[in-house]
Amino acid sequence: MTEDVFKALADPTRRRILDELVERDGQTLFEICARLVTKHGLGLSRQAISQHLAVMESAGLIHSRRQGRYKFHDLNTEPLERIVSRWLRPDARESTHEDSPDQRLRR
Repeated sequence: MTEDVFKALADPTRRRILDELVERDGQTLFEICARLVTKHGLGLSRQAISQHLAVMESAGLIHSRRQGRYKFHDLNTEPLERIVSRWLRPDARESTHEDSPDQRLRR
């Protein structure tokens, strides 16, 4: 799953979409498209943005919810937090995961 997160983050358009969701969570496809055009000058089709959203959703970076006839997209930071804890906070990772073979030998 981590590979999916890195794949999703590799594209600059997807990073801009995530930036927009950080600034204002719970946007519709129309709102995301409008913000990308007005703030970043990205004139991508709704279908292209929808495909980017699908990649990010499969990586777990966003989740969508339906309310009536609208579909809202929300940011999910959990996959990013797992990456951060893996490399920047290894102590937190060790306390939540099984001991490594090296740690078992030290005992």
